[in-house]
Amino acid sequence: MVADFAVLIPARFASTRYPGKPLATLRGATGIAKTLVQRSWECASGIEGCRGVWVATDDERIAAEVERFGGQVVMTSPECANGTERCADALRTLDCDADVIVNLQGDAPLTPAWMVPQLVERLTDDPQLAMTTAAIRCNATMLEHLQTDEAAGRVGGTTAVFDRHQRALYFSKRIIPYLPADARNQAPVFLHLGVYAYRRAALRDYAAAEPSVLEQSEGLEQLRFLDLGLPVGVCTAEPLGWDPIELNNPSDVPVIERLLAARGIA
Repeated sequence: MVADFAVLIPARFASTRYPGKPLATLRGATGIAKTLVQRSWECASGIEGCRGVWVATDDERIAAEVERFGGQVVMTSPECANGTERCADALRTLDCDADVIVNLQGDAPLTPAWMVPQLVERLTDDPQLAMTTAAIRCNATMLEHLQTDEAAGRVGGTTAVFDRHQRALYFSKRIIPYLPADARNQAPVFLHLGVYAYRRAALRDYAAAEPSVLEQSEGLEQLRFLDLGLPVGVCTAEPLGWDPIELNNPSDVPVIERLLAARGIA
C-alpha cells in the first residue's frame, strides 16, 4: 500500500545562476505564457493520489504569483539553504499530516508526474530508505545537451550513479561515470530528476545536520543524505521519448518551450 503523500514545490527568487527563475515565463503549445512556478504547480497537480500541493517560498513576489493562479503557499524562513531545508521548514506550519513529503523541484516542469507514486511506493516498501529520488537513462540527445553545456562551462543537469540494489552512490553536476570517447553512445549515464520523496523523520534529521563538504562543493543538497549515511533509493526509467530538461540557464527557455509545444502542454 502506498503511503499518503503531499507535494511541496520549493521556490526561491535569489537563484545564483538565474535570479527570479520561478517567475520566468514559458510558452506552451497554445502560445500562452505561464510562469515557471505555475507550470511546476500544474505538473504537481496531475500527480495521482496526492493529498495536496503547496509552493514553499520566502519571497512575497512568488507568493503573490501563486495566489494569482489559485495555488497554495506556505511561507518559509529566508535562512533555508536549499529546497530540502525549505521542505523541512514548511512542516513547522503546514497543516498536513501526510506520511511522506514529496519535493518537486520548481525548475523541472517536464518531470513525468507518474514517477512520483513510484518514489512513494519504493520508500514505503523499503523501511531502511530515508529518501527516494528518480533518474532517467540518457538518450543521445540528452547526453549531447549535457556535453554541450559542460563544454561551454554551464551546468546542464545532474547525473547519478547507484549500486546494483539501486541505492545512490553519488550525484554530480559533471557527467558521471567517466565516458571513454569510444563508449559515449553505450555508456549508462543517468540524468537525475529534481524530485524526492522523504520520510518526515529523515527531513528532520537532514535539517538538524550541518551541510557536508561535498554538498557545498557540488551545490547538490541530496549529498547531505549520503554524508549522513542515510540510504537513498533511486527509481530509474528508460528514456521518456522527450528530454526532461530543467530550467538551469536562460538558454534553456527556448529548448523547454519547444518540448512543451511538442508534447501538447498548454
